[in-house]
Amino acid sequence: MTPAAVSTLPGLTAPAPTPLTQTTTLTLGKAINEGLRQAMLDDPKVVLLGEDIGALGGVFRVTSDLLAQFGARRVIDTPLAESAIIGTAVGLAYRGYRPVCEIQFDGFIFPAFDQIVSQVAKFHYRTQGAVRMPITIRVPFGGGIGAAEHHSESPEAYFTHTSGLRVIAVSNAQDAYSLIRQAIASDDPVLYFEPKRRYHVKGEVVPEIGAPMEQAVVVCPGRDVTLLTYGALVSTAREAALAAFDEGVSIEVIDLRSLSPVDYAVVEASVRKTGRLVVTHEAAQSGGLGGEIIATVTERCFSYLESAPVRVTGFDVPYPPAKLESHHLPDLDRILDGVDRVMGRR
Repeated sequence: MTPAAVSTLPGLTAPAPTPLTQTTTLTLGKAINEGLRQAMLDDPKVVLLGEDIGALGGVFRVTSDLLAQFGARRVIDTPLAESAIIGTAVGLAYRGYRPVCEIQFDGFIFPAFDQIVSQVAKFHYRTQGAVRMPITIRVPFGGGIGAAEHHSESPEAYFTHTSGLRVIAVSNAQDAYSLIRQAIASDDPVLYFEPKRRYHVKGEVVPEIGAPMEQAVVVCPGRDVTLLTYGALVSTAREAALAAFDEGVSIEVIDLRSLSPVDYAVVEASVRKTGRLVVTHEAAQSGGLGGEIIATVTERCFSYLESAPVRVTGFDVPYPPAKLESHHLPDLDRILDGVDRVMGRR
């Protein structure tokens, strides 16, 4: 998109585009910021909405400097009303814009639940394809930052259960950059989950978009156990693979990336090779994504399984106080215990 095209929005003086042209080391949070900036440079219809995302740059500073670059008509500070944020985004999408909404904390998404489930997810189907909802909803999620309930939750399963939504979760800076750009470019509504305890972890980012966002990635090849996860726990799963290797167990770690739809082709190929499956996530076990994945894998790969699949998850309780969250979140020891169980090593 040329600068002239960008400047067609009323009241906006477009900055000169400065695309990411080489490999750069960025934090995960800064990678999202860079992806947002590139998407806004590429398409004048991309607008940001959220609480304190303008002058403050968001609670986690993910939208820092974007107000100065693009102006208040494209980086919009909203009232503290999540339902209004998503409702406004629906209207913008109906008129051809590509709104990107920030939900300040994971637990604050529930006031917007009705808008997301009843409107955003259904417009395309309801109108037989005549109306699309290219809305991206950014959700910082998960624990590990010393916060309490409403600030450390994992609500992804509510939305994977909702037909009409794409749900993705990033684990590293490269995916944070690539997948936010893919999400914004998608004509489908996308729930984009960001692991807040990984915001400051650095990684190399290349300007290429890379693999499609619905594709799972094998981050550690292995032969004995398939360990499936997403978000912040990908780094913990890698640590588990290294620790198990010292004991002679080879773990294949898969980063799901897309939680809806799930890339079962990659998952099934791994399980057929290893014969064993462990799924780990921070969200509670009951009704969680792990149970659905295990049910599907069991249906499709039953004759390949050497043992019953295992879940390593958060507990079925409201998110605990900060002093207890280290016991609540799956850690290296709990994941390795799950590996031992699936290997029959009690």
